[in-house]
Amino acid sequence: MSDELSGFTIGVTADRRRDELAALLERRGARVVLAPALRIVPLADDTELRAATRACLDNPPDVLVANTGIGMRGWLEAAEGWGLAEPLRAVLAGAYIVTRGPKARGAIRAAGLHDQWSPASESCEEVIDHLRARGVGGQIVAMQLHGERQPECSAALAAAGASIIEVPVYRWAPPTDPAPLHRLVDLVTGRLVDAVTFTSAPAVAALLRAAGTNGDAVLESLRTGVLAACVGPVTAAPLRRHGVPVIAPGRARLGALVRTIVDELPRRAVSLKVGGHLLTLRGHAAVIDGELRPLAPAPMAVLRALAQTPGRVQSRAALLRTLPRGADEHAVEMAVARLRAGLGAPGVIQTVVKRGYRLPID
Repeated sequence: MSDELSGFTIGVTADRRRDELAALLERRGARVVLAPALRIVPLADDTELRAATRACLDNPPDVLVANTGIGMRGWLEAAEGWGLAEPLRAVLAGAYIVTRGPKARGAIRAAGLHDQWSPASESCEEVIDHLRARGVGGQIVAMQLHGERQPECSAALAAAGASIIEVPVYRWAPPTDPAPLHRLVDLVTGRLVDAVTFTSAPAVAALLRAAGTNGDAVLESLRTGVLAACVGPVTAAPLRRHGVPVIAPGRARLGALVRTIVDELPRRAVSLKVGGHLLTLRGHAAVIDGELRPLAPAPMAVLRALAQTPGRVQSRAALLRTLPRGADEHAVEMAVARLRAGLGAPGVIQTVVKRGYRLPID
């Protein structure tokens, strides 16, 4: 067990492997909010996949772009069911195979095929540049899709003279229960989570769709306080287009993603010497003299506001603005009382008569 992320709350938008990611974060002390943004479902009608498979058999591709491991395995399993697995493997064996990452490479090799090249960045743009430089004029390119069509990639290769066979193996669908995702939207806009993890680019779009008219508020929170952590550059691209600063590991792995979060979030902790105590704000908890003290949202909001101006008095009216709408000055007094009780350390929150409250820094 580790406490590197103790006090921090992290939203997880993944569906597949969400439990694995949550366990990695919780093992390091984080509180995790599970909110799948999408789920992967097999094509309800596999006529498109079968037609694409037949197109590859009738016109063997010169190039295969394998985007995902799950997609390549699904394609070959479907072909097995149709009695076409061996003919499909035979035509793909003659293609120049590009794999967009280690999972796709693993699926290709498990099928007895051999890949020739992978982009270091795992990005579509790098694949296009490589194939253009190699030359695709007059060639057939089979593009195994990863959940959504890729018109930019296909159009760029078509413009370079290639004929494209798109291979749709699975698609994204909304979560079976949308309530956790809508709750995560509220937590992000209220800045009640410290980070949100994304493991696919479509999950970013799904979160913004779920936000609806609050989409701008979600983006503003991600730009200014809530950390956006993406598994790789492809996932990060839509957030970066919105001007959101993103952290992403050098290698697109869940373990690497967690290590990147462990490196970043604790740097955001604020430490002060107050009233003879060492006070540290870690996400949505306080640490007093080394002891973690989880706090409810209202007391934590008051503490965070006081810590922004240590030593200076904050009026009740100023602190009221940090609480949910509809609260009154009595709610501030209640939040301060709960804060003092939660910290369990006298002298950390000082009342200044008729003026407000402050942190008496040493």
